[in-house]
Amino acid sequence: MDLRHLRYFVAVAEERHFGRAAERLHMAQPPLSRQIQALEAELGYPLFARNRRRVELTEAGAVLLDRSRQVFAAVERAVRDAERANAGKSGRIAVGYLSSLAYTGLTALLRAFRAEFPDVELVLREMAPAAQLEALKEGILDIGFVRGPVEDASLTAEHIRKERLLVAVAADHPFASRARIPLEQLASEPFVMFPRARAATFFDQLMAICRNAGFTPKIVQEAPQLDIVSLVAAGFGVALMPESIREVNRPDIALVPLVGSPSIELLVAWRAGNGSSVLQTFLGVTRRVLGASQAASPGGGRSARR
Repeated sequence: MDLRHLRYFVAVAEERHFGRAAERLHMAQPPLSRQIQALEAELGYPLFARNRRRVELTEAGAVLLDRSRQVFAAVERAVRDAERANAGKSGRIAVGYLSSLAYTGLTALLRAFRAEFPDVELVLREMAPAAQLEALKEGILDIGFVRGPVEDASLTAEHIRKERLLVAVAADHPFASRARIPLEQLASEPFVMFPRARAATFFDQLMAICRNAGFTPKIVQEAPQLDIVSLVAAGFGVALMPESIREVNRPDIALVPLVGSPSIELLVAWRAGNGSSVLQTFLGVTRRVLGASQAASPGGGRSARR
């Protein structure tokens, strides 16, 4: 038995007439009658009680009609679900993100994506950039948000937005009241930094920015990025932070712009060759939401690279 036989059976059962059923199926009546007879022979019991004027369902036929309708409804749902999956409107996506992104951009991005694609399961993981890149290569993550260049041929990265670097200092630090600070004036300051192993390319980028200003930072304490803020507030040292850290909104630190406005990139990365439709829809919303927030920021701009 296949779906074609069930379709023939449902047409006859609903029309209660072979001629009308044949018209509905756009076929001649004799082949339809033969198909029904073959179905009954295969099953080993009659589905219809026939007379000259019309046909009636047997008890077995009535049960088969009910179940056949359920089968066709399930097939229609399966086709619709497959179409939605093909269009990236259903499925699952695992997203890695930086802790700092949780305070700016991530909420708006997730809200927009869930509103537009409510049938996609989102799995979120806060991870260090280096861990994200490994998880992307291993297939644990589908997409990740990282800073600094991604120099791995197995991954594709795209620029999402640029952020100015700020100097985070304790609220009672002499620099706290400054409108702007030349980076070279930080040469004698103790620094709080994240471990290089957590984000090697971003760490090296910050070191290069400082070396271009004529000094190498004196790192006195290492900590995860959000813990850095607390250590700065406690007076352990100063820190270079992305502008998005303003969203933390702590009164015990001051965030002071740098002369020349050095900046860093926020990138979105995924495994090269990943043709997932859900990935493409998530990328589209990411470009629209985070790209729009970049364009609205002072000095904002947007470029992409693949």
